[in-house]
Amino acid sequence: MKHKKVAYYPGCALEGTGHAYNRSTKAVGKALGLDLVELENWNCCGAMEVKNVDPKLQTYLSARNLAIAEDMGFDTVMAPCNGCYHNLKKAEYDLEHDQGSKDVVSRISTKAGHKTYEAGKVTTIHALDWIKESVGEEGLAKLVKKPLRGLKVANYYGCMYTRPRHIFPEKDQGPSSESTSKPHFMDDLLAAAGATNVDFPLKTACCGGAHTLSDSDTSTKLVLNILMAAEACGADVIATECPTCHTGLEMHQKRAETNFGKKTSVKILYFTQLLGMAMGLSKRNVGVHENFSDSGDLLKARGLG
Repeated sequence: MKHKKVAYYPGCALEGTGHAYNRSTKAVGKALGLDLVELENWNCCGAMEVKNVDPKLQTYLSARNLAIAEDMGFDTVMAPCNGCYHNLKKAEYDLEHDQGSKDVVSRISTKAGHKTYEAGKVTTIHALDWIKESVGEEGLAKLVKKPLRGLKVANYYGCMYTRPRHIFPEKDQGPSSESTSKPHFMDDLLAAAGATNVDFPLKTACCGGAHTLSDSDTSTKLVLNILMAAEACGADVIATECPTCHTGLEMHQKRAETNFGKKTSVKILYFTQLLGMAMGLSKRNVGVHENFSDSGDLLKARGLG
């Protein structure tokens, strides 16, 4: 089975505000018979902050995590966070195409006393790739105990899952690969779990995560566009696959109501939480109680969790 055992890079968010994603990802992996081995002594990927100060330093921080995976004997790293996934993929691309990045990574790695990572040794995949390519829709459907029947879902991928396109060479390679213009892996998996995917036009719209601290109103307005579009499409739930997007949607949903008088009722859940409940895992098992968005009544009405 492909990806049966991979290196797991949770990243900073999944040990903080995105802990429910961490919990549900591990629980789903176990239920699917997949093995996640967390990277030893991993560090922040550089996120958005370091990248804005010195992009080559960010490349080093991501490269160090890839070097750790290689040292542990892995050729695949699974990163569930869009930011981490993006940064590790970008580091791989930069180390292959930019001599300046190679020089900086080599210099800092030597000073830090560890092996310099060389491009091409480790592949980074997202949690969606991990489940889609290891178990797939048919395998997942066989494990469903409580189908998501009647649950209308708007699948929200966020902007960093597919952009910039050139750092994701494995995408756009035919019907079986992920699409950068119309991503569908989350749709495919949730459909296999019994959900009804609505035709949601803002799948890859920006949630304003990078502006939350500097310009909260702009972030709230961007999130409100996403929430209102999902409701206009008839969605009960917005499924997420990024901790920054998930937290942003939850927090700004409340802020839109208190600051702008715009109330929306669509619920926010990680796709791993939905898959876990479809496979019979409890709401607590997949961390629904850690969400800010209260989906208890909706899930109870659907016989989930």
